[in-house]
Amino acid sequence: MSMIDITQKMEVFRETTASGVIHLKPETIDLIQKNGIKKGNPLQVAEAAALLAVKQTPLLLPHCHPIPIQNIIFTATISKNKIKISMTVACIAKTGVEMEALVGVSIALNTIWDMVKYLEKDENGQYPGTKMTDIQVEKKIKKE
Repeated sequence: MSMIDITQKMEVFRETTASGVIHLKPETIDLIQKNGIKKGNPLQVAEAAALLAVKQTPLLLPHCHPIPIQNIIFTATISKNKIKISMTVACIAKTGVEMEALVGVSIALNTIWDMVKYLEKDENGQYPGTKMTDIQVEKKIKKE
């Protein structure tokens, strides 16, 4: 097993936007919007966690090359029963930033879940309606 050899590749601008959704109870969404979550503001904490995750991706994924991240944009869109997280990651490097954007989105969604799980559990301690979906790369740019 070895990493992909990128030594001969040229450094170019690369940008990826990834997104994902967490489905929550409308009551949980309402409390998030009213800053009523016990652990604090889930969107602020999710943004900080996502930024850290993007930067740590090569430590989490064995075949991911360390690259210089030059920009990260975090966006949260709230609707009645879900939150969509989007991450745009950019760099000038020999390889792309798809994995960094996907890891950032995943960690943001997990952070939100962690902060609201006490509201999402049913009487048996299960999460019947809470789920993360649609984690995907929406757009990838490579300018040579």
